[in-house]
Amino acid sequence: MTFDVGAVRADFPILSREINGKPLTYLDNGASAQKPRVVIDAMTRVYEQEYSNVHRGLHTLSNISTEKYEGVRGIVARFLGAPDEEEIVFTTGTTEAINMVASSWAAPRLEAGDEIVLSIMEHHANIVPWHFLRERQGVVIKWVETDANGDLDPEAVLAACGPRTKLIAVTQLSNVTGTVVDVKAICDGARDKGIPVLVDGSQGAVHMPVNVAEMGCDFYAITGHKLYGPSGSGAVYIRRERMEEMRPFMGGGDMIREVTRDAVTYNDPPMKFEAGTPGIVQTIGMGVALDYLMGLGMENIAAHERGLRDYARAKLDGLNWLQVQGQSAGKAAIFSFTMAGAHAHDLSTVLDKRGIAVRAGSHCAMPLMEHMGVTATARASFGMYNTEAEVDRLVDALEFCHELFG
Repeated sequence: MTFDVGAVRADFPILSREINGKPLTYLDNGASAQKPRVVIDAMTRVYEQEYSNVHRGLHTLSNISTEKYEGVRGIVARFLGAPDEEEIVFTTGTTEAINMVASSWAAPRLEAGDEIVLSIMEHHANIVPWHFLRERQGVVIKWVETDANGDLDPEAVLAACGPRTKLIAVTQLSNVTGTVVDVKAICDGARDKGIPVLVDGSQGAVHMPVNVAEMGCDFYAITGHKLYGPSGSGAVYIRRERMEEMRPFMGGGDMIREVTRDAVTYNDPPMKFEAGTPGIVQTIGMGVALDYLMGLGMENIAAHERGLRDYARAKLDGLNWLQVQGQSAGKAAIFSFTMAGAHAHDLSTVLDKRGIAVRAGSHCAMPLMEHMGVTATARASFGMYNTEAEVDRLVDALEFCHELFG
């Protein structure tokens, strides 16, 4: 199948609009991606014609909603290469997923002095839940830093593990530098040591094919809004053995079999970890988005984005007054940069006047910012619908910024 970026762009209504009188150049995909018409239409159809609560009714609308909602579990399993759809737990996103693992799996098992190994590249969502355990239970966080290019050596991660290391939690792809981590090598080495691995797939699953069975991880979290689906949707793959070790995360409907005055009997996984009325329409929308991605082919998407990365890298490297953070050879099409004389927020504001949407700030990665010696960067993060022409618009706008602030 040939990847036709023009046809893909036509699927996204928002890409046809203007911002400040200029064509929208949306380069904030690392924060949240736009939604294709097929997702928008599917969610509208559910609200207009099919909506009802799931699992609780025997009437027609409830049956339709339940069938569509539960059908997404298989879609997620297929997208992630999970052996069994019952190893998929629905969440509101990666943040909830990691908090679930921290609360349900780690908290009951870790004691004061036990260790969790993190990379310096982690998003706050894969840092703060472990700080909870540090504050409340005396768990020790061990940090592994990247090299000068922004690469993370799997051997360094494994070398940081000691006899009291109980978990490795690592991103597959940095949301700041675009660095791709060899998580399979980490998982292989960790398995030899008997250490479970949690992979934050918020960015990785967007930009490359994923197969958790081949990867060998114990937990793999994704968030729907970065995968061209709706916000408030997500999922986590949990290896069956780990599921059996987990206590319930929240209490309420659907995660129980029976409740009496004196006792409660819990449902089987994955329902055991899904309390209350879920994000029904959001989850259905995520399933449609994942089907859309698989229809295009994740390897086709990855190849298109590699071309964008190479083109953008060559263009940005030609701006000798621009400092690009992280020069990993195999990085994704994510570029964080600074410019002497201009704050990242100023760059973002000027770019916006030209219709170009980029992110500015610490990108929820303050330890990495400190490691790189910066307080904030501007970030251009590309998606499958971006083009080389949009790279040129970014470069032209940055040259204007250099003239303005230089």
